[in-house]
Amino acid sequence: MHRKAFPEFERICSARRAGGRVLEIGAQPVSYALLCMKSIETAREKIGLNLDGPHTYRDFTILKGNANVMDCFADGYFDTVLCNAVLEHDRFFWKTLAEIRRVTRPGGLVVIGTPGYSRLPHSLSSARHDRVSAIATSIRARLPWLLWSTLTCGVHNAPGDYYRFSPQAYREVFFEAMEDITVHTIMWPLIVIGAGLKPA
Repeated sequence: MHRKAFPEFERICSARRAGGRVLEIGAQPVSYALLCMKSIETAREKIGLNLDGPHTYRDFTILKGNANVMDCFADGYFDTVLCNAVLEHDRFFWKTLAEIRRVTRPGGLVVIGTPGYSRLPHSLSSARHDRVSAIATSIRARLPWLLWSTLTCGVHNAPGDYYRFSPQAYREVFFEAMEDITVHTIMWPLIVIGAGLKPA
C-alpha cells in the first residue's frame, strides 16, 4: 500500500462511520493493513482474506482464500468491505466485485482502491498553456502522442499485474447499482479510491 493511500481510506472510513463486521480483501499482517485503521478500531469483528494465509495479527485474523469465491462468508455478512491494491492483480476481478456485493449487507459500505489512469491535468493539455510554456509547445510539436497518453503506476507483480482502472470504471463497473458513490484520485500517477453503499 502506498503511504498516501492509507490516510485516504482512513478519511473515508471515518467520515462514513465504517465499522460493524469489517472485511479487508488482500489484508496482510502489517501495521499499515487497513484493518489497523483508527476509524475501525471499535469494529465488532475484523477479518482479512489473502491468498497467503492464515495469519493472526493484533486484533484480527487473516483467512487463506481467494476473493473470487468467498463461500466461507454468508450473504450480507459484512457491514464494511475494504479492498486496496488487489483488483489490478486479480485476473478475474469481476468475480471478486460480485462476491464483494454478495457479502456486504444492504446499506453496507464498500471502499476500493487501485492504481488508475485519467486525462492529463488541464494545464498540460490546454491550448492556453502554449502562451505560458515553451516546453508545452515543444511537446505538442515534437511529441503529440504524449498528450494523448497518461501516466500509470509501474508494473508490480504480486503474483501478476493485469489492470489499471479509470474513475469512470469505478462509477460504472465497480459501484454499479450502488448508492452514495464517491470517487477520488490521489497522487500522480494516479491511485483511484472509491466508496459506495450497497442499496438497502
